[in-house]
Amino acid sequence: MKFCLAAVTWGLPFFLGVVGCHGADGSPAGSDGASNPAILGSRASQAIENDLESQSGAGALAPRNLCVSEDFLPPVPGTRIAPQRPDRELRRILREIDRQQLERTIHTLIGFGTRHTLSSLTDPVRGIGAATKWVFDTLSGYAAQSGGRMTVELQRFTQPATPPRIPADTQITNVVATLRGSMSPDRIYVVSGHIDSRVTDVLNATDDAPGADDDASGVALIMELARVMAQRAPEATIVFTAVAGEEQGLFGSGHQAAQYKAANADIQAMFSDDIVGASTAEEGSRDAHTIRLFTEGVPTSETADQATARKSVGGEVDGPSRQLGRFVQSVAENNDTDMRIRHVYRRDRYLRGSDHISYLNVGYAAARFTEPNEIFEHEHQDIRVDDAGVKYGDLIEFVDFDFLARVVRVNAAALWSLAQAPGTPKNARILTATLTNTTELAWDTGTESDLAGYEVVWRETTDPDWTHVIPVGNVTSASFPHFTKDNYFFGIRAVDKAGHRSPVAFAVRG
Repeated sequence: MKFCLAAVTWGLPFFLGVVGCHGADGSPAGSDGASNPAILGSRASQAIENDLESQSGAGALAPRNLCVSEDFLPPVPGTRIAPQRPDRELRRILREIDRQQLERTIHTLIGFGTRHTLSSLTDPVRGIGAATKWVFDTLSGYAAQSGGRMTVELQRFTQPATPPRIPADTQITNVVATLRGSMSPDRIYVVSGHIDSRVTDVLNATDDAPGADDDASGVALIMELARVMAQRAPEATIVFTAVAGEEQGLFGSGHQAAQYKAANADIQAMFSDDIVGASTAEEGSRDAHTIRLFTEGVPTSETADQATARKSVGGEVDGPSRQLGRFVQSVAENNDTDMRIRHVYRRDRYLRGSDHISYLNVGYAAARFTEPNEIFEHEHQDIRVDDAGVKYGDLIEFVDFDFLARVVRVNAAALWSLAQAPGTPKNARILTATLTNTTELAWDTGTESDLAGYEVVWRETTDPDWTHVIPVGNVTSASFPHFTKDNYFFGIRAVDKAGHRSPVAFAVRG
C-alpha cells in the first residue's frame, strides 16, 4: 500500500498563489523596491491584524513593515516531534534500580585485587578467573528467577599471541546473559561493561588494579539491569554481557561481535558502558546529571558504493549509530531518569576506544556511554600519592553511586524502549528513478504482530535532529507532492499499537 499526501492537507494557502507585501505607507516592501511575494494564509492575516493593532492609539511608534517573515512562511507538512514518555512498566523498572546494590557489586569486584586479562584464571579469590566466576554465578541466580526467559553462558576462546599486549596465547572469557524476547526474539539489543582492569603498565597482571570506575561501574550497571529485567518479558531480546580483554585491545568484544555476525544475528543496537561511575571533573566541579553518549556519523563499515551516494546527496551525520543516539535522547532524557544526555558526534574520545567499536567494525549500530568529565589520574594508574599530595588510582572512593544509578536508569530507558518498540525499518529509501519535485519514499514492512504503522520524519539539512513527523499508516511507501527531497532529509520510523516508536531509519538514495 502507498500513502499519498494530497496538496490540500498541507494547508490551502500553500497552493493558492501569492500577493504583494507592502509597507504601512503602501510602498512595496524590500530594499530593492520590488514586490516581496508572501503566502497570505490565516496566520499571515492574523499577523497583519496584530501589527496594525499594535501601531494604533496614542503614543504609537512609527509604522513598521507589515511583512513579518516568520508568519509568512508557508505551512509545512506534519507536526513537531515530541519525546517519547516512559510507559508504566518502564517507570517501575526505573524505580527498582538500587544504588546500594551497585555499591555492593563494585565492592565485590575490587575485592578480587586485580582483574587483569593476564591474571590468574584458577586462583579462587584473586584475579580475573575468580571475578568472572562470581559474575557468572550472580547472573545465573538472576536467571533462575526469570521463568526460563534468561540464560547465562561463559563465552570462552583462546586469543592467539598478539604482541605487545597479548604476549602469549591467552584464554579470554566473556559472561553473556540473554533475556529472550517474547514477540521478536531474533531482534537483539546488547549492553556491555568490561570486566578486566589494569594499572600503569598494561602488562602488569599482579599488582592491585581495582578498576572501580574503569570498568567495574559498567559491569555493575549491566548486572543491575539484568537483576531488574530478569523477571520481565521484553518483546525483543536483550543481552547483558561482561566482556574481557578490553584493556589489551578489545579482544573479548571483538570475538563476541564476530560470533554474532557469523550467526547473522539481527543486532539492532549495542551500548558499551565504560567509565560511567564518576561525576567530578579534575578542577573539582561536579556534573552529576549529565552522561556523554558517543556516536559515529559515517558508518565504520560503509562500503564504497554507500560512500559515493553519501558524497552526492549527504548523510554524514545520519548513520545508524547516530540515529540510535537521537533515539536515546528522545526516550531517556526526562524527569524519570533525571539526566541530560550529551550526544557527542564522535565515535569515541581522543586516543581511546571502547567495546562498541568491535560491533561497529562488523556493521552493527553501536554507541558508548561515559561520564561527563574524566580525571586521568584515576584511570590506568598505579595506586600511589605523589609529592604534591595527588592521589592516583582507580579507587572506589571516587565513584558517585547516586550518579551511577541515574546512568543505569538511562540505559534501562533506552533498552526497554527499544525492546518494546517495533524494529528499525529496513531498506528505507528515496526513489530517484525520475527527476521530480515529488518526494517518494519506500521501505520494507515489519514483522511485529502489534505493528500499527509508520511515520515519516523530516528536517532541514542543517538541523541536528528530526523536527517534524507525518503519520502515514500501515503502508510501505509514501509520496509528497511539491515537497522536494533536494531541500530536506527524510527518515522512517515504526509505531506499535501502544505508541512505542522505533529509531529512525535514514532514507538513502534508492
